[in-house]
Amino acid sequence: MKITFHGAAQTVTGSQHLIEINGHRILLDCGLYQGKRKDAFERNRHLPFDPASVDVLILSHAHIDHSGNIPGLVRNGFKGDIVCTSATRDLSATMLMDSAHIQEKDVEFVNRRREREGKNLFEPLYVQADVIEAMKLFTGIAYHRPRQIVPGVTLTLVDAGHMLGSASVVLDIEDKTAGRDLRLVFSGDIGRVGIPIIRDPEPVADGADILLMESTYGGRFHEPYEDSEKALERIIRETYKRGGMVIIPAFAVGRTQQLVYSLHKLFNKRDIPQMPIYVDSPLATNVTEVFRMHPEVYDAEIRQFLQNDADGNPFGFDNLHYTRSVDESKELNFLREPAIIISASGMMEAGRILHHLRNRIDDPANTILIAGWQAPDTLGRQIMDGKPVVKIFGEERQVRAHVETQLGFSGHADHNELLAWAGAMQKRPSRTFLVHGEPEASAALAKSLQSDVGLHRIDMPAMHETFEVNLT
Repeated sequence: MKITFHGAAQTVTGSQHLIEINGHRILLDCGLYQGKRKDAFERNRHLPFDPASVDVLILSHAHIDHSGNIPGLVRNGFKGDIVCTSATRDLSATMLMDSAHIQEKDVEFVNRRREREGKNLFEPLYVQADVIEAMKLFTGIAYHRPRQIVPGVTLTLVDAGHMLGSASVVLDIEDKTAGRDLRLVFSGDIGRVGIPIIRDPEPVADGADILLMESTYGGRFHEPYEDSEKALERIIRETYKRGGMVIIPAFAVGRTQQLVYSLHKLFNKRDIPQMPIYVDSPLATNVTEVFRMHPEVYDAEIRQFLQNDADGNPFGFDNLHYTRSVDESKELNFLREPAIIISASGMMEAGRILHHLRNRIDDPANTILIAGWQAPDTLGRQIMDGKPVVKIFGEERQVRAHVETQLGFSGHADHNELLAWAGAMQKRPSRTFLVHGEPEASAALAKSLQSDVGLHRIDMPAMHETFEVNLT
C-alpha cells in the first residue's frame, strides 16, 4: 500500500490523501488550498496527480478545504464515484456552486482593475458548469452502511460530529500483495463533545491498523462552549455601547448556524440589546435550509429547544435577517446604527465579508469577531495576529476596529478531545499519520498519543510525501 499526502500535510488546508492498493487509487478528500494568493492559485490549478487515474473519491465532509477542488478534479478527467453522506452531498451542491460563483465574481472584480492597469487578466479556477458536471458523480450513503467501493475495499462512514454530515472514513481492505486484511481509518475533522445542533463525534471503537488523524488543535485547549457564549454576549454589549457594528466572518456551514443558534438563545433571554442581526451570505442562507432538511442528525439539546421555542426554528427569530441579493448586501453599507453582520468566508479570503471589512475595518467603534481557525497567510490570520495594515481587494486598509478572537465556537476537537477519540480504539494502530495540523500542533499531539494512548509509530508527512506501508 502507498499513501501520498497531497494536502493538509503540516498545514490546515487543502485536504487530499491518495491511497494506492491492489492496483486501485482511492482519493480521500479534494480540498482547496488556502494561503498566499499566488501559492494557492498554483497549487489549486495544478493537481499533483492524474485525476483520470483515480478510481473513487471519498469525501469526509463539505467544508471547502476538503471539497473545494472537486470541480477541478472532474474538469481534469476524474470520472469515478464521489462517495459521502447524503447531508454532505446536499451541502456540496450548494457550497461548490457558491464557490464557483465567488471565483467568477472576484476574478471579474479584480480584472476590471488589472485591465485598467494593462496587466494580464486572471481566470477562475472553475466555473458553475464544472460544478454541475461534478455533482453528477456524487452518491450519498448513510452512516454504518458498508459499501464496496472497489474490489476488495469496503467503506463505512462513521459520524465525526464536526458539522452536518461529517464522517470519519473506515476502509476494510483485502491487501492482496501482503496477503492479509487490514483496516485504514481516516478521521476527517473530529468534532467537539457537547457543542449544539449536531451529535457528538463517534469513535471507531474497533480500532484500526493504519490511522490518518487530524491534529488541528494539538497542544491547545478550548474553553467551555458556555464561556464562549458569555464572551459573545460581552462583545455585543460593548460594541453596542460604542455605537459600532459586530462583524463576524464565519464559515457558512456549521459556524454560522452555531452563532445564529447562540444569538437566538441570547435574544430569547434578553441578554443582548435589541439590534438587527444579518446573515449576509446566500450560501449560509441556502445551507441553513439544508440543516432544516436533516433533523435526523440533531442532538438532544436542540430537539428540546425546538419543543420549547415559540418560533419553532433554531435558525430564525425576530431581529434576524437573511440577505440573498447583492442589492440587499449593499444596503448594509449604509447602516449607521449598531448591528451584527455574519458573513462568509470564514478566513476572509473571498466573498461578501471582504466588502464589509473594506467599509468597516478602519472604524474603532466596530468589532471584528474571529470565531474560527485562520490558516497561515490568509487575511483572517493577518487580522487575528494584529497586523496594523492589511490589503483588501489589493488596497491597503488600516485595522482600527477592535479585534476579538473566540475559538470556543470551533467545530474542531481540542487536544484532550483528540486524545479521547484515539484512546477509544480497542485495537491500537500500528501506523499513525498526523495531518491537518501545523507542525507544532501535530508534534504536541504526537507526544501525547505516544505517552497517553500508547501509539508508537507516528509520522507527520510533508506535502506530497509518499509512504510505503507494510504491516508485519
